[in-house]
Amino acid sequence: MRYAAGGRTLIEGLNLRLPHSGITMVMGPNGAGKSLLLRLLHGLILPAAGGIFWGDAPLDATARKAQAMVFQKPVLLRRSVTANVDFVLRPSDMSRRDALLRRVGLMDRAAQPARLLSGGEQQRLALARALATGPHLLFLDEPTASLDPASALMIEDILREERKRGTKIVCVTHDVGQARRLADDVVFLSQGRLVEHRAADAFFAAPEAPAARAYLEGRLTL
Repeated sequence: MRYAAGGRTLIEGLNLRLPHSGITMVMGPNGAGKSLLLRLLHGLILPAAGGIFWGDAPLDATARKAQAMVFQKPVLLRRSVTANVDFVLRPSDMSRRDALLRRVGLMDRAAQPARLLSGGEQQRLALARALATGPHLLFLDEPTASLDPASALMIEDILREERKRGTKIVCVTHDVGQARRLADDVVFLSQGRLVEHRAADAFFAAPEAPAARAYLEGRLTL
């Protein structure tokens, strides 16, 4: 797969098959193409060459309805916390709303305008809204970046619960500690190319790619 924009090739020669279950962590230095990969996988942008497949079929509108995505900077409705969750719930699923808000620790903020929430609370609301769709596949782009430790750990706990429920999760992170805690497998990108994809235990114990070793040792940031 290849992706280009502005006359530049940003992702090149990427051939990746993700497992159907567990948490896949996408890692790599700044500018490696991590966020672009998530947007390609979710169908928000189209590759210049190659394709995205859901199982054995090309990604289409039906497949995308089984997916959800949480961005690093939440995009919320200028309405109440409750209204943000109601927006994506089907009428027959409205009874799930309070349970979702309790899961993300926002039940006591239900009537409050979403814009008045803290950064961590807004991210948890974005996650609740994504989970309200009942996704089979959940994408997250650095969901705990810039959050306080308590909010970050709460989001990690929710992701563990979703993994147990059978939701496939693909998450971009710069936090090596978080990746160690959550990952079942790791996708490592560098300069728009896939340089390593391995089970998490094997990756962290002995990464094969020099770029991955340098990154984990703190010697590769750009």
